Amino acid sequence: MYRIGYPFWKQAAKLGVPLKLRIDVIRDDEASVFVATSDDLPGLVCEAPTMDDLVKEVNLAIGELLTLHLHARPQSRTVTDLRICAA
Repeated sequence: MYRIGYPFWKQAAKLGVPLKLRIDVIRDDEASVFVATSDDLPGLVCEAPTMDDLVKEVNLAIGELLTLHLHARPQSRTVTDLRICAA
């Protein structure tokens, strides 16, 4: 597994190496949503009322963002590491 954001991650993805992505999740009590962001993948910001919905949104966004960054669909599945952060 190779982490997105490390040097040469795009080349590794194009060769079919499984990718790893760290995602930070916080709970916004004022808006009653969970918010996911990632320093590894620029542009990844999702929110949803439940964790299950958030995971679905994140997986959709990852696919779209990787296609944008790689100019093609990734060859392998991306493994996400969700970290719940205290707000």
